[in-house]
Amino acid sequence: RASPASGLTPELAAVVRHRLLGAYDSRRRDLPWRGESDPYRTWVSEVMLQQTRVEAVIPYYERWLERFPHLASLAGAREEEVLKAWQGLGYYSRARRLRGAAQVVMERFGGELPASAAELRQLPGVGEYTAGAVASIAFGEVVPAVDGNVRRVLSRLFDLPDPGPVALRELAASLVDPERPGDFNQALMELGATVCLPRSPACTACPLAHLGLAHVRGTVGERPARKVR
Repeated sequence: RASPASGLTPELAAVVRHRLLGAYDSRRRDLPWRGESDPYRTWVSEVMLQQTRVEAVIPYYERWLERFPHLASLAGAREEEVLKAWQGLGYYSRARRLRGAAQVVMERFGGELPASAAELRQLPGVGEYTAGAVASIAFGEVVPAVDGNVRRVLSRLFDLPDPGPVALRELAASLVDPERPGDFNQALMELGATVCLPRSPACTACPLAHLGLAHVRGTVGERPARKVR
């Protein structure tokens, strides 16, 4: 079957980038990890944000950085210290893997987080999404970062009932803004988190509404198709 990206023209990609980044520049939420130049801080925020609401993460993120201000301090900490700092955030395996990955960075990468998504994937607990998010936001690599929010936005933008992960990544990769990859990925996530909601999406406030095939065809509520349990 045809790839979703096959219907994407350079002209449409340019309009999506322009509109999305324009909305992001004027309306983005002021979050403590935004505009951060330290890749370690970007990485910590991305791991904390997995399966956890932004509002819940903010105080943990700030306390974490007081306790472990840089990668070396995390790598040298005892596991019980790390778990105590994480207490209440849930999914404790994230904290263990964060510490384990910090130790790998100290041993194999001279204490500097690797700058490419491919190398970041070699760290324990760093999957495709986290690698893409950190590489694009912290290092400016032109790579996609597809989370649940991005999947929903792209499914509605291109009216895709159930896009597979490979096709979705290909589509996202062809959309990423080459000048501002990190901002573009954050803009897509932001749109999914604040406007293109799973239920009751605010289509009238969406900068991409008139471009969205699902909006035009009246299928927004069915995109993406819900997983059958």
